[in-house]
Amino acid sequence: MTETDGASDDWRGFLTRWSAEWADAYDPDEVQEAGDEEARRTRWLGFEPATPERIAALEERLEHRLPPSYRTFLEVTDGWRHAGGFVWLLAGTDTANWHEDDAGLAEIYQEDLDENATREEVLEATIWTRGLELAVESDAMTVMLDPEDVDAHGEWAVYTWAPWRASPPERHASFWEFMQDAYREFHSLRAGADDAPEFVNATTEALDAEVEQARRDALRGDFERAEAVFAQARAFGRPRAGALRDQIVWLLGDRYSTHFDGLAADPVYAPDLLPALIAGRGGRPWHGEGAYAGYVRGRSDEVCTLERLILRQLREGTYAYTAPGPFGDAVQAAREQARWGETDAAWRTLLIALPQWQPLGVDHLAPVGLAADPLLGPLLTQERGRALLATPRGEEATGSGSVAVDEDPPGMAWLAERPSTGQRQGYRFLLVEGVEPDALPTLIGAEDGAELFEPMTLWDARSKLRSGGTSSSYDDKALVAVGRAGGGWSFAFDGMPKPFNEARFTSPAVAASRHGRAVVVWASPDDFGRGALFHLSVAERATERYAFTVLGERCDRSGEIPQDLDPDRLFPELRSGGQNRELPGEAAALTAIATTFGATLPRFALDDGRLHTFVTRSWTRPPGAGETYIVITSGPPGAHTSDA
Repeated sequence: MTETDGASDDWRGFLTRWSAEWADAYDPDEVQEAGDEEARRTRWLGFEPATPERIAALEERLEHRLPPSYRTFLEVTDGWRHAGGFVWLLAGTDTANWHEDDAGLAEIYQEDLDENATREEVLEATIWTRGLELAVESDAMTVMLDPEDVDAHGEWAVYTWAPWRASPPERHASFWEFMQDAYREFHSLRAGADDAPEFVNATTEALDAEVEQARRDALRGDFERAEAVFAQARAFGRPRAGALRDQIVWLLGDRYSTHFDGLAADPVYAPDLLPALIAGRGGRPWHGEGAYAGYVRGRSDEVCTLERLILRQLREGTYAYTAPGPFGDAVQAAREQARWGETDAAWRTLLIALPQWQPLGVDHLAPVGLAADPLLGPLLTQERGRALLATPRGEEATGSGSVAVDEDPPGMAWLAERPSTGQRQGYRFLLVEGVEPDALPTLIGAEDGAELFEPMTLWDARSKLRSGGTSSSYDDKALVAVGRAGGGWSFAFDGMPKPFNEARFTSPAVAASRHGRAVVVWASPDDFGRGALFHLSVAERATERYAFTVLGERCDRSGEIPQDLDPDRLFPELRSGGQNRELPGEAAALTAIATTFGATLPRFALDDGRLHTFVTRSWTRPPGAGETYIVITSGPPGAHTSDA
């Protein structure tokens, strides 16, 4: 099975094995080609070896020395029958000829070339003008050796193409590589043929043994070796190999080219694989409600019912991954942590318990269904997927889970360091000490009753609020994501605040500090050319203790500000004069705040996770007497004047 240099490899042994396997799988009921019966009887798909004189005559006719692997092939057999499933006769010394391009494919392919085309693209598009055609009889298949695509060993690349493929020519590094691929194709077609004689031989038995060993290697954590074995066996059409490999590549981030080879239709494995498959396709049916016919063929009524249930739960946001035993308990604990922003802790909880995970069946390699969980799925970054796969589990479990992969930086300075396109978006947040996140709506929720939404992305939460409702130009109610900020703190975070209105701003820290301390931070690079903003206000027991607001080159302050939070120390740019569009001291200020209060903000949860949200009271005071404002409802906006 090893692919090596075709000029020095054992062509005779390889072709003899292929011929014997073909003869043993010979089906007299299939359409036969000329010479098939003789090939079956002699157990040889080839012909007599080409003499040195015939090879020399071919090279003289072509005016080229043949590439090593094709020359060595001819020394064993002057041509070949059934090179894969679609080439019925491969050329020998008499029938190898330059491609004539009767279909005008060179002109068609070269239309897509431009001055930026790579060498590989040019070779692929122009092969029709110079290729040595080897397919004498085929199902419209073209097989061409390219005398201009030559490697360091003198091997010519082989390009294959068929109109029914609807794809560009496929490149093989050499004739040896092409024949290896054709051999794999022969195996794959025979293994998958319906109503054909049982296809069992030394090659299939060796491959199946390798697949079983690789399955154990995968559970042991050696997933890279296992994936390579599964990929090779899948190319040979071996059962199990595709479904096993897909589970690995799925957890490595490939959610589009994998479908678990029908294993998701098995009632044993469907509870884990089917949710991942549906979620990976966006939670949408491909052929009508609950009909994933292209990926889950052969479903039972039981699986169809499960499929519709999962689809509905994913659409409604109610799906939750479950698992039996101790790992299932860890899943529930991790979901609770993740929904309050503790995503690193949630991942550690899962990874520690992973050795106790048990497969649903012998072909189950990992808890793939985690990817479908709205709270836990975002945790499965590519790096974490590798950590999961590297952890021994199931029947090969040893010890505890591997080292966790943390995504969150400590503190809050990451807010000032986020990459941006164009002008960076401002942010504001509230920290409340000694209060759980679910109690925040009672402290600072909108006056008409703040609903704590189920965990969702901020984008989805904003979409939920856009349908109807009333607001005014004087309102500054914020949609905030909430969670735990460490050290006994909870946070409420708004990543898309309205412009800061210093004349009417009212810090929510006072209302939030009913039971202890509360901290408000508001930062923006620039508000309509007035300069960059950074505001801090700290309250305790419903009383503001101190605050400062940096706006451009100005700094307003109140109360007794601790030395570590002194804006003159944190923002040396205040002494430079001029208008600042950015505040270099922003990161230092965030670091000082995090250190002073022992709090942190979870970047991963805010950027990629699913958090509870609610609408706060307005961050600005009500309109004063005679002040004009606009009320916006689902209908046309209208102007109003306050009588206050």
